[in-house]
Formats: sequence, C-alpha cells, structure tokens
Amino acid sequence: MTIRVVILLIGLTIAHLGVTLFLLADLGADPFNVFIQGLFRKINPDSTGFITHGVVHMAICFLIIIILLFADRSYVKIGTILCMFCGGPIIDFFTLILGPLFEGGLPLWLRILVNGLGCVILAYGMTIVIKSDAGTGPNDLVAIVISDKAKKKFSIVRVIVDLCFAGIGFAMGGTVGIGTLICAFVVGPVAGIFMPFNERLVNRVIRKTCGGM
Repeated sequence: MTIRVVILLIGLTIAHLGVTLFLLADLGADPFNVFIQGLFRKINPDSTGFITHGVVHMAICFLIIIILLFADRSYVKIGTILCMFCGGPIIDFFTLILGPLFEGGLPLWLRILVNGLGCVILAYGMTIVIKSDAGTGPNDLVAIVISDKAKKKFSIVRVIVDLCFAGIGFAMGGTVGIGTLICAFVVGPVAGIFMPFNERLVNRVIRKTCGGM
C-alpha cells in the first residue's frame, strides 16, 4: 500500500499543478467549485463569519465520504482522505511559484491556452490518482461511482457530472466562465484517453518496486 500512496501523492501533485494553472488563468471556477461557490453564497451571502468557501468545500467533501461509507465503503480509502486535506496546500505552493508570471495580466487567447493546458495536466494527474488504487478525491468519486455502477464510460459520466455541478452551482449564484466550460468538456474525455496508459504505467512501477524489495 505504501508505494500506491506515493504514486497517489505524485498524481495529486501533478493534478493540482493543473488546477493552479486553471485558477491563475482566471476564466471561471471548475464545475465542482462553481457548485461550492453557489452553495457558499446561499449559506453566507455576506461572506462574513467563520463559514468560508474552504469550510463549505471541506464539509461537502466530508459529506460525500460519509455517504459513500454507508453506500459502498470500498470506494473510500486512505487516498480519499489525503486528497481532501492535501489539495489546498499544494495549490498554495504552486501559486507562490507561478503567481508572479500572471501578475502583469495575459491576453485572453493566452489565458485560454493556459486554462486548457491546466485541464489536460489535471486530467493526467487525476488518472494517476485513480489508477494508484489508494483512493481518489471525494468529488471525483461521484463520477467514478456512477460510472462503475451504471457501467458507462468514465469520460462521458465525468462530463455529465461536471455539467450538473456547474448548472446547480450557477442556479445558486456561482460564477460560470469560459474556463468552467473548458474544464467540463475537456477533463473527462482527456482522462479517458490517459486512463489505460496510466494504468499500465502504475502497474509497471508497482511490479518493479515490489520485485526490487
């Protein structure tokens, strides 16, 4: 399990590099965070008090974990908890490094390019996390569980789930931008392309590591 957790952390770092680029492009939140943003604005319209966007995000992730523990606990693993707590600090780290590159402002076409690149990197890292079999992010588990239970392609289910998150979040007051739509339509299909490649890569690393011990 140790090597699987290490692989997950590598994938998590890559994925959140993509998220950081996505956020720095400033073209709209990812679909899940549009939902969190809308819910936060409904709960706390004045943006005051101890309830923050981050608190709502953590609470919803925790709720998803609780629901899955009752529905099918096999989906909740140590990596699920790591994803819940490690994402924020990783984004803060990459923002500190990459933030100065975006301070002067970028033309729209370049921001769209950065946003798309961030989505591709996110999809690549996310598939490593999934194929590590040590757990995955609580929000990603929604698409994974539906895909497994309905026996449908992950790439298609991911797009539908992201559009639902964005639509509900927008109805509650969340902000949808070009980046939100890019993320909704790019991450799922690109993850579907990377999935078999990263499965072979992860299995090869695990076999070599276990063989060398």
